[in-house]
Amino acid sequence: MLRIIAGEFKGRRLKTPTTDKVRPTSDRVREAWFSILQQSIPDARVLDLFAGSGALGFEALSRGAVSVDFVETHRASLTALKANTEALKVEDRVTIHRSDALRFAERLQPAQYDVAFADPPYASEAAARLVELYGIIPFARVFSIEHSADLSIMAGDTRRYGDTAITILQSPPLAALRRPSPPPL
Repeated sequence: MLRIIAGEFKGRRLKTPTTDKVRPTSDRVREAWFSILQQSIPDARVLDLFAGSGALGFEALSRGAVSVDFVETHRASLTALKANTEALKVEDRVTIHRSDALRFAERLQPAQYDVAFADPPYASEAAARLVELYGIIPFARVFSIEHSADLSIMAGDTRRYGDTAITILQSPPLAALRRPSPPPL
């Protein structure tokens, strides 16, 4: 059973999917993760890719995010997400997308979210693919991804916690993404 660490819902328990396909982020790693991102969370529009139980997104809501979009495909995780949304009474601040996280991210626009989280399966190539995609479409001001400490991501700021690592990437300001206008003739 996971608990929300801080904020409005501090101490509230979250249901976790009844499956071995989900690896919940430990309290210690979530605490460190949110300590790093604490300035980015208040009033943020949040995206939680590979959401699982929704622990990252619900923690963000608890700490002042205005909304969270959860993206998940597994039935047990979707059931847990819906139950947690109802238990916390945040239906008006949450949208649950039953979708493949990579395909969902491929359709995003630059700066569509303020903060994005991803916790893909360690045994997949999804972490590397999401980092690559973020380099093309910076869909959030801040994108943070949990991955195996064995995976080396060359961009961003990576912190290691045992066999887990968190890499945080920040997009350039939107003005830097626009192509400069050609000089007048």
